[in-house]
Amino acid sequence: MEPYLEHLNITSTDVDQTIVFLQTAMPEFSIRSQGTGEICKRWVHIGTNTSYISVEDRGARKKGPHQPYIHPGLNHFGFVIQDSAALLARMQKAGFREGKHVLDHPARLRYYFFDHDDNEYEFVEYTSDVIAERNAL
Repeated sequence: MEPYLEHLNITSTDVDQTIVFLQTAMPEFSIRSQGTGEICKRWVHIGTNTSYISVEDRGARKKGPHQPYIHPGLNHFGFVIQDSAALLARMQKAGFREGKHVLDHPARLRYYFFDHDDNEYEFVEYTSDVIAERNAL
């Protein structure tokens, strides 16, 4: 079996808003499990049967000092989707802030949106089944 990314773990200022963002972008995502802990006020695992995002509330109510693409750390999350036109319509209707969109590649369409904590998400629709075309710069 090839390695694959099972989960990401993020801290959110509002777990429910993160859930709304993720389920708007990817309606196939469901809450796999959730709970509370000593360190974490609330946690939710949201995703599919094989991968998920662990979203934690650790009490922060404002965004930290990390600036993506400037400071070391996470820059964006990337997800493969099947219907970028439907994603674009859902996200715009819900009022999520848009980032850049990269539509000039012959084998993929990429749309970027930000959640309430200014985390950037990239959504990729591949328009070719040829791996070399998908991966070409």
